[in-house]
Amino acid sequence: MKTTYRSVSILALAAFMASAAMGGAGNRAGTSGATELLIPVGTRDISLGGATIATTRGIEALHYNPAALGQMKNSATVYVSHMSYIADIGINYGAIAANFEGFGVLALNLKALDVGDIPVTTTTNPDGTGKTFAPQFFSVGLTFSRMLNDRIGVGVTSKIITERMGDVSASGVAFDIGVMYDNMAAINGLSLGIAVKNIGPSMQFGGSGLLTQATVDAQHRPDGIYQVQTAAFELPSSIEFGLGYRQGIDDANSLEMSGAFQSNNFSDDEYKLGMEYSYQDIFFVRGGYNFAQKETDERQFLFGASFGAGVKYALGNMDISVDYAYRSVKVFDANHVFSVKLGF
Repeated sequence: MKTTYRSVSILALAAFMASAAMGGAGNRAGTSGATELLIPVGTRDISLGGATIATTRGIEALHYNPAALGQMKNSATVYVSHMSYIADIGINYGAIAANFEGFGVLALNLKALDVGDIPVTTTTNPDGTGKTFAPQFFSVGLTFSRMLNDRIGVGVTSKIITERMGDVSASGVAFDIGVMYDNMAAINGLSLGIAVKNIGPSMQFGGSGLLTQATVDAQHRPDGIYQVQTAAFELPSSIEFGLGYRQGIDDANSLEMSGAFQSNNFSDDEYKLGMEYSYQDIFFVRGGYNFAQKETDERQFLFGASFGAGVKYALGNMDISVDYAYRSVKVFDANHVFSVKLGF
């Protein structure tokens, strides 16, 4: 009975924190900063439409629900992936996690955008100066997760965010908090997940690139160098609720279904659905779909159906997983994601 009360208290606390964080929700697309935090990682989860807040597990859960990291079975896991994102942008991601018995699981991850070189242009050289610069957008996250008992897990992630474009840069911090409840209501295979993501103070750009030469009106002084003061921008916070259910067909085959609702602070709410077929926990086929609540002809949600497959193979004391995901995109080319996971 105490476990039940504690479970309800944890879920209520998560919901309260989410409500406070999302107090300014509405469609304010294009007005937040650090939107690279919203780009998903985790090949399995992408192929399932991102609907896996209640069914994600282990090191792949870092982006979706840090509470699920605590269910990592291996002593240590290494994960690397690459996504061909929209407009020829590449998303490189890597994570490492270690399981400490009696304490919990710790993980470190790095996500970086590969935008490529951009020509430098000025007002006097609009066609370019012959120089280039490479924008840098990356985040580093540290996650701690722990199973409170055999059914309930909690987790928190702290992230350092860095953005640099030429001589202008910004940095900040953000936090994710998650709760996961397996075999909910004594129903074997039914899971619930809740996560509040990207909560943190506003960020602001600065740097020598904001220096400009100007004259102050009505002042008897020569031209001088002045610093342009930029406006601060908020992080793209969100709250997500989800359910999942795993059903065995027979000893070799099983199905897992998942669904999620995501309320975004700066864009329309999203609905996500996913299904995974597993054969002997070795071969996997996946599909998913997500859509926005208020999509119109003028404001279209870019992403839709997703598909994927994966294989897992035991080689001695090491597990090797190789996965692929495809995600359809409107206007731009589709996303392709490849990943390799090693468990020790």
